[in-house]
Amino acid sequence: MPVTRRKFLQYSAGSAALLGVSLLDNPMLRKAFAAAIQETPIIWLAAGACSGCSVSLLNALSPRIQDVLLDQIVPGHHTELAFHPTVMAAAGDLAMQAMYDTEERPFLLVVEGSVPTKDGGVACEVGEKNGHGITGLEHVLRLGGKAKAVIAIGSCAAFGGIPKAAPNPTGSKGVMEVFKENGIVTPTINLPGCAAHPDWFIGTVAAVLLNGPESVKVDQDGRPEMFYKPLIHDNCPLRGHFDAGRFAEKPGDPFCLYKLGCKGPITHANCPEKKFNGGVNWCIDNRHPCIGCAEPDFPFSQTLAGTVAIADATPPSLYPPILTDQTKPIDVTPAYAALAGAAAGAVGARVFKKDKDADQAAGDGKE
Repeated sequence: MPVTRRKFLQYSAGSAALLGVSLLDNPMLRKAFAAAIQETPIIWLAAGACSGCSVSLLNALSPRIQDVLLDQIVPGHHTELAFHPTVMAAAGDLAMQAMYDTEERPFLLVVEGSVPTKDGGVACEVGEKNGHGITGLEHVLRLGGKAKAVIAIGSCAAFGGIPKAAPNPTGSKGVMEVFKENGIVTPTINLPGCAAHPDWFIGTVAAVLLNGPESVKVDQDGRPEMFYKPLIHDNCPLRGHFDAGRFAEKPGDPFCLYKLGCKGPITHANCPEKKFNGGVNWCIDNRHPCIGCAEPDFPFSQTLAGTVAIADATPPSLYPPILTDQTKPIDVTPAYAALAGAAAGAVGARVFKKDKDADQAAGDGKE
């Protein structure tokens, strides 16, 4: 089967990306790639957003955001941030025209923030037409139906996040939920986090440009498994304390933060590996409980400080031991003693869950 020039360049680019090789150091290949570069504009739409994910992306370190926007994010592919209300130079009609011009070409849509839907989404407007504001909902539905793929960045865009929490007066929802209700089937990838790590976005865009959105393997919640498969609890530097039954009783205690509301046992993300602010720090290293911002239930209906039931706990024998020189008597409170036992197998965790359910039932009976 003959291989076309374009296919050869695609195969070479893909192999180089996998091997971490810069083919563009070769002048002949650089010239060939320049002739085959595919431009992919990005419309970044901020709906019910605080701009936290935009700030996170602008703090990208390796590659830097200017490298992403000005250079080829992968060999043969160049992205253009054609519309971004926070950082673009244009404003008013010029900015809106940039959006309209871009949507006539194949483009990627990035949605930041939840989508208000109550009363037609009047709680959020982006631009105006004929003297009337255009709702974020209208933009999401129009652009979502045209885009090659959609990336819902941040917990708000992915699952509704904080704006969706009760009482939710604006009827805020995640992008996928809005698409499902309106029959839009454009491939959509969720990148939850408050804020999302810049590497999650850059890596996802690179994968989509190389092999299309269908090449990104996602979990049941639409999150790329390459970033959201690990359980934070299994890679936590304080995991050794959990296994030994040593729990912090107040902020600042140097032990497992589960009793202070840590959601690490149910949260899937590679935060322990990536960290934030250029790999400087993350919640647990700062002695703050994981708030579970990458999970659909965030910000959790009861309280961020409440404990979560653990259905299963990975036996510590499956991971290298985490050693520490801090000492403290094992917590003998029945529920937390059961938790410590769960580290040796899933049975203890199931017992703990049953005990908690029984306590809840007893409390309901008293009421």
